[in-house]
Amino acid sequence: MNIPNLLTVLRVLLIPVFVLLFYLPAAWSPSPLAVSAVFAFAAATDWLDGYLARRLQQSTPFGAFLDPVADKLIVAVALVLLVEAHHNLWLTLPAIIIISREIVVSALREWMAEIGARAQVAVSDLGKWKTAAQMLALVILLAVPPVFSPWVAVGYGLLYISSALTLLSMAQYLRAAWPHLSSTPEKK
Repeated sequence: MNIPNLLTVLRVLLIPVFVLLFYLPAAWSPSPLAVSAVFAFAAATDWLDGYLARRLQQSTPFGAFLDPVADKLIVAVALVLLVEAHHNLWLTLPAIIIISREIVVSALREWMAEIGARAQVAVSDLGKWKTAAQMLALVILLAVPPVFSPWVAVGYGLLYISSALTLLSMAQYLRAAWPHLSSTPEKK
């Protein structure tokens, strides 16, 4: 276990804390800012663990496996909680797009790894911009009550930008994988 891996594990362990804070009864509950702060801290560990793994040359197979899983878990949990709280199509639609894309791209990467072509669907700069917009949108939306306000509008706007980048990056990955997806199987 090294520091980057510990930060990734911490991100996974923060998920139940984040959910518990979200659901605490109003009389006990900290402000939505506390919920958002836990999520923001977890999002920051995503950047920090990757930075440290590269800087300290401590990349490990465990970290390579768990890092994207931790990211997808905390984002999916945050989206599900926000869909419940906001209870409208305007938030549900981008949540469906983002979660669906994560499932498709994860399956695509797994399949490409099986055929030895994983590098063709490695994380791109577009995916990094998508993640940044997504995390900022979620931090904002978790920090404010689910009633329309300028901050909610900014959060929704960033979530729609993230959804558009999500679809573009998925198309980019599918285009890179298409030669493998459309080839005929070899006869044995």
